[in-house]
Amino acid sequence: MTLWHSLIYDPLYNALIFLIGVVPGADVGIAVIVLTIFIKILLFPLAHKVAKTQVIIKHIQPELDKLKEKFNKKEDRQELTLKTLALYKDNNINPFFGFLVILIQLPIILGLYWVFYKGGLPTIDISLLYSFVNGSIVPNMTFVGITDMAGKSLVLALLAGATQFIQMQIIMPDAPEKKEKPTIKDDLVRSMHMQMKYVMPIIITITAYIISAAIALYWVTSNIFAIGQELYVRRNIKE
Repeated sequence: MTLWHSLIYDPLYNALIFLIGVVPGADVGIAVIVLTIFIKILLFPLAHKVAKTQVIIKHIQPELDKLKEKFNKKEDRQELTLKTLALYKDNNINPFFGFLVILIQLPIILGLYWVFYKGGLPTIDISLLYSFVNGSIVPNMTFVGITDMAGKSLVLALLAGATQFIQMQIIMPDAPEKKEKPTIKDDLVRSMHMQMKYVMPIIITITAYIISAAIALYWVTSNIFAIGQELYVRRNIKE
């Protein structure tokens, strides 16, 4: 727990309180947006690499489908794996890089959630602050004079779900075509695909509304940044 506080929670908490002290009107909502963007920029090189990999995988998807069709028997699984890895290598794709990036980002994302959810604002925990962070400020919990960051916001929750839906439509590849005699694996893949595209945004909307407006605002900001990042990668990537 001490390691969690020292490396993740305390730095994020101090960053949030510091930003509240410098943004106009000590607006917690604006501080949440700035902190989210700062974290996303910090992780941009890693996330950019993942986004680029996803774009390339979508580009070579027809070749992957041909390999699956050619080596569709149980005894061909090893050959399929080797051919797939060779195709990845030819296109400079590291299939395990995405998992590494997720592992790196996960503690930070959880830390952000915990700061927004359990930070106790508008009360500031002086014992957690660094010496250079001003703890005497009075946080303004009303985002741009409209939304209470400590309360619930249906509008922000709906925006979180909508931006998540748009992000999934852009990032996710097209669903595999339904076969005449689909296997259990085929049905599972299609089901997971549909859930990520259509069920996940609903879950995000409900969760964002239940927890707090601050979490919803974080999600909206994060999703918009991710959408912009994906479009940027697509525009600049070289085949």
